[in-house]
Amino acid sequence: MKSLMEGNLEDCLLNKVLAPTQFLITVPMRGLAGYREARQQRWRYYTLQGARLPCPLRDPEGLQQWLEVEQFLKSLWQWHEADVNIDGDIVPAKVLQVFRKLVENAIETCHLSGKVSMLMDRPAVRVAVETSTGRVELELTPSVEIPTAWSKKARWPSCLKRWPSAERVQCIKSFGFSLLACSNYHWQLSFLRAEQVLLEQLDEDGGCRRKCLQAMRQMKEDVWCPGKRPVITSYHLQTVLFWTCEKYPHPKDWRVFSRAFLRLVRKLHKCVSQHFLKHYFVRKSNLLRYANSGELGALAQKLAFFLKNPQISLP
Repeated sequence: MKSLMEGNLEDCLLNKVLAPTQFLITVPMRGLAGYREARQQRWRYYTLQGARLPCPLRDPEGLQQWLEVEQFLKSLWQWHEADVNIDGDIVPAKVLQVFRKLVENAIETCHLSGKVSMLMDRPAVRVAVETSTGRVELELTPSVEIPTAWSKKARWPSCLKRWPSAERVQCIKSFGFSLLACSNYHWQLSFLRAEQVLLEQLDEDGGCRRKCLQAMRQMKEDVWCPGKRPVITSYHLQTVLFWTCEKYPHPKDWRVFSRAFLRLVRKLHKCVSQHFLKHYFVRKSNLLRYANSGELGALAQKLAFFLKNPQISLP
């Protein structure tokens, strides 16, 4: 399994901010190529220890899916071994177990024990790193990159949408998607590369979309959701921006910062109040489904207060 995770760290790590001192780092794995969608559905009756269950495991929901080694035209022998494979499935929890041991060994081998320590959150692999400016927590997540296909679950874009353009859509889909090992049985769909392309090309028309997103992030960290475990993350704010860009596709809608910013805050307030925010690509998935209701309610109140008198905090 070790050889499947080696490579240029600078090239393969993609960072995502969860909170001011918390980051998600995806670690692409090697040895799987030629992905194709599963040809038929089947029930799973195994536990993580390989025992037989009397009733099948639940099917994946929303952003989740199974991953069979036979879905790849080419696969190295390590993916067929029992330490990561059960009944032909590549099981994320078992991948995480192996990955955790590799991280622990790397910390010891590189003599980093004084600066890097493992956190006991499971099944996630999280480490704390002592830096010159304080402690930073990293969630390290193995990922399977699928650069040659677009997930069938991502029925995007909707018909008759003017943003992004048809040419941009084809470009974005050409980056494919990823599958993240962050639960026991199901892999989680990720569209990080596609989202990065959308963000990079947001303001080619001279608009203020990125400036609005930066202001939203700052307000989230300083006023709306301070602390280590915010109920909404930068990813939620990014999703709100994408939906708003789709609803307001014209350059004129993004010329005046104050109007565009308040439009985003109103959209965020609506989503938080309704406890409902659709994933931008997989629209059957609600990103707030498992969020704490009390925390969402408190955030909705803060947003409502801000909207009544935005001048007091508007950047």
